[in-house]
Amino acid sequence: MELDATNVTALWGAVIVSGVYHGVNPGMGWPLAVSAALMQGRNRAMATAIGALALGHLLAMLAILLPFSMMTVLIDWETELRLGAGALVVTMGLYLLINRRHPRFLARVAPSRLVLWSFLAAMAHGAGLMLVPIYLGICQADLGDAGHAAARDLMGQNMASAVIVAGAHTLAMTVAGGVIAVAIYLYFGLKFLSRSWFNLDLVWACSLILVGSFGIYLALHGH
Repeated sequence: MELDATNVTALWGAVIVSGVYHGVNPGMGWPLAVSAALMQGRNRAMATAIGALALGHLLAMLAILLPFSMMTVLIDWETELRLGAGALVVTMGLYLLINRRHPRFLARVAPSRLVLWSFLAAMAHGAGLMLVPIYLGICQADLGDAGHAAARDLMGQNMASAVIVAGAHTLAMTVAGGVIAVAIYLYFGLKFLSRSWFNLDLVWACSLILVGSFGIYLALHGH
């Protein structure tokens, strides 16, 4: 079933909004960019750190989305895949809601390895999983001819969509996090973080549950 323009716009809007949300969340690493700039005393250090965080986040998004892009050729199982993906996202949100501690293994990753840190942070927090129900909604398609050629074409389209979704999301995340990092570095300093910033862990967990539930609803109602 083809999506109408309103639904497509809403889904792509969700990709961008979730990217901004990830960028604002300090758990995705922008305080590390501020710290790098302050310690090295160079603006270039912040740009390098933000670039490394963006690359790690992009790789995490692709690591989650690309396997789903290959599974969506199983068009007969589209509803089941979308239900399973939604349930997986809800489960991750419930887990983070119950287990509120920050993943300890992230503290053992050297600050110089920002790409690895960003990749692991996104995976540990379920950032990529949040995109799965949105991505599967974007990739709805009527296979028509269920032959091998049609399946191959569909897989290629879906893999390209996965890369575009991951790229658009990461760009939004990078811009949002970068703006905050620059503002903190130029005007406020790290003391502002310890006194004024708030913890988004609870909001993060609830948002995963909301996105997963929305994905299940769309799958059940044929959207």
